[in-house]
Amino acid sequence: MASALYKHINKFINLNKDEQEVLAPFLQPLSVKKKGFLLEEGQTCRANYFVVKGCLRLYFIDIKGAEQTTQFAIENWWITDLTSFLFQEHSEFYIQAAEPTDVIAIGNNQYEEMFHQLPKLERYFRLILQKNHQASQRRIKFLYSQTAEERYRNFNRLFPEFVQRVPQYMLASYLGFTPEFLSKIRAKK
Repeated sequence: MASALYKHINKFINLNKDEQEVLAPFLQPLSVKKKGFLLEEGQTCRANYFVVKGCLRLYFIDIKGAEQTTQFAIENWWITDLTSFLFQEHSEFYIQAAEPTDVIAIGNNQYEEMFHQLPKLERYFRLILQKNHQASQRRIKFLYSQTAEERYRNFNRLFPEFVQRVPQYMLASYLGFTPEFLSKIRAKK
């Protein structure tokens, strides 16, 4: 499983075989069944998760009791509750598998030692965090500046694999509307 992560890291920085061997003990492979949880509200997020195979989502329960998906992660994407992970406080989010998923977890308590042994990984994680932040900003802009139908069409154009893989209610939640409205949009095709 680690080979997928090494390949991903090498898209951003060069990590040779010796460095991969240094990194290996910090990596914990995990498998999650469909609808299984890596994190639930009230728990402390203890790891950052790299998706090797499958799909995860980050969501919270809003004041009306509805699930609000804020992020998806498929192969070669990272996902965590960053606030809970960094500050080791209780999470307000859930991380759930949308399909059977294999991940590599790196524990919060291991990051400093990992960066001490492999300082170049700080650059890798900084670049990943920048990409994640950019995606979050773009999503917020789309939520406020596009109609629901425009959001769906753009998402479908940019990420067609999600539209096929993710249950309709999760996709609707992520795009900011109801599953019924998503059905109407799809019927217009």
